[in-house]
Amino acid sequence: MNFLLTAALFAADRHSEGRRKDEASSPYINHVLAVAEVLARYEIDDFVTLQAALLHDTIEDTKTSADELESAFGAEVCAVVLEVSDDKSLDKAERKRLQIVKSPQLSNPAKLIKLADMISNVSDIATNPPVNWSLSRRVEYLEWSEQVVRGCRGTHEGLEEYYDTILGEARGILEQGDQKEEQN
Repeated sequence: MNFLLTAALFAADRHSEGRRKDEASSPYINHVLAVAEVLARYEIDDFVTLQAALLHDTIEDTKTSADELESAFGAEVCAVVLEVSDDKSLDKAERKRLQIVKSPQLSNPAKLIKLADMISNVSDIATNPPVNWSLSRRVEYLEWSEQVVRGCRGTHEGLEEYYDTILGEARGILEQGDQKEEQN
């Protein structure tokens, strides 16, 4: 348990100034905690997976280096975090394409984190979207997430079913928004 709290504290420190792009500018740490909570809810109790879930955006979104993460949490945790991290030197379209291409080759822990990350993000896209994201951009995100998750299928039936449920709910919410726009 101490390993998880250490990872949560590290993530909270590294993401302390980070904010989500939603209307309330929610603290970014809420996202990584939500990802880890989804995994724990589905009885994922492997410490490497849970630590990596808490740390999954530290290399990508903070000034944390891979060497620093490995020194603090070990090679195995660092390797999983690197698997789910985008290369920010690439443009956004290429990073998104690579997530689709690479998802089938991810390790099991990385696939579990990717599933939980998509669950969290899809839920937010539906109910707490980034400011200034159009309805069409939100729909495109859902479609892209499906392609990423397709490569993770066969990893955990419960998480995959939960993703499908969240995706269906998100589509329903966005369809209602589309109907309201058409009426106006």
